[in-house]
Amino acid sequence: MERKEHQTSQPLQTYPYFWGNTPEEDYYTNHGIKSTKSFFTSPRGLTLFTRSWQPITALPRGTIFMVHGYGNDISWTFQATPIFLAQHGFACFALDLQGHGQSHGLRAFVPNIDLVIDDCFSFFNFITTQNPNLQSLPKFLFGESMGGAICLLMHLRNPSLFSGAILIAPMCKISDKVKPGWPIPEILRFVAKFVPTLPIVPTPDLLESSVKTPEKKVIAGMNPMRYRGKPRLGTVVELLRITDYVGEKLGDVRIPFIVLHGSADVVTDPDVSRELYEKANSEDKTIKIYEGMMHSLLFGETDENVEIVRRDILSWLDDRC
Repeated sequence: MERKEHQTSQPLQTYPYFWGNTPEEDYYTNHGIKSTKSFFTSPRGLTLFTRSWQPITALPRGTIFMVHGYGNDISWTFQATPIFLAQHGFACFALDLQGHGQSHGLRAFVPNIDLVIDDCFSFFNFITTQNPNLQSLPKFLFGESMGGAICLLMHLRNPSLFSGAILIAPMCKISDKVKPGWPIPEILRFVAKFVPTLPIVPTPDLLESSVKTPEKKVIAGMNPMRYRGKPRLGTVVELLRITDYVGEKLGDVRIPFIVLHGSADVVTDPDVSRELYEKANSEDKTIKIYEGMMHSLLFGETDENVEIVRRDILSWLDDRC
């Protein structure tokens, strides 16, 4: 990732990209990859913004379908990881989920995760059918936080489609340590029936809770697409529903996976990742808990820590390609 541009006297607020001022195409070329962006219309008529990152010359070694987390998008710091993976021979594809980034929908309103999963399957199937050279390659899922839960739900719906999953601090179950007790969930569900889009659920700023390095907090905060409001009632109720479901289905997980989590993560609980590792019936499963690291493992840590996590992911992929 470029660092020199952030050392100039130019105000950070004016940077058009998380890496600085370098135009996108020049930045990708300088890093030895090619990238595309476009809009995809899902079967339910939703217009979704998509991106790809691929090696320039060599044929890909594998395909990685990537799912971002709540309130995030695929055009800012999220790009750092697929750029790295494309440099090492992987074709990466991602879309802004409903209500996120440049995709259609009320900002950060996700009333039905099942429909979001339909969108993901439709887009990923479209990519595979439009690119015959990818059809014989191993297909991996990659999900961060809420995206990790979506990846597990995709696997549970179609257990044999993907070759493996990379789960970064997955929101696969709400920890009992932070889950509101009765009757709070019941009250939320009742009120959400009448005002599902109301952004009133009190939570700390996820950026402050996720990103450790002060300089990177500033960069992450520059993201023009980042959702800065309170979580909407309907979204919170839906996340409670799907994490309850995934939590009950951990024993049904059979996909090869690596789950990576920081021990200091206060957004999603590393103990839940330990529970996933223990309960999953996958014959091939790996867990990495990084002492002192926070939620944003692949951007918000020091460059040295980010490199440790990246290398663990790459090593896991190399062994399966």
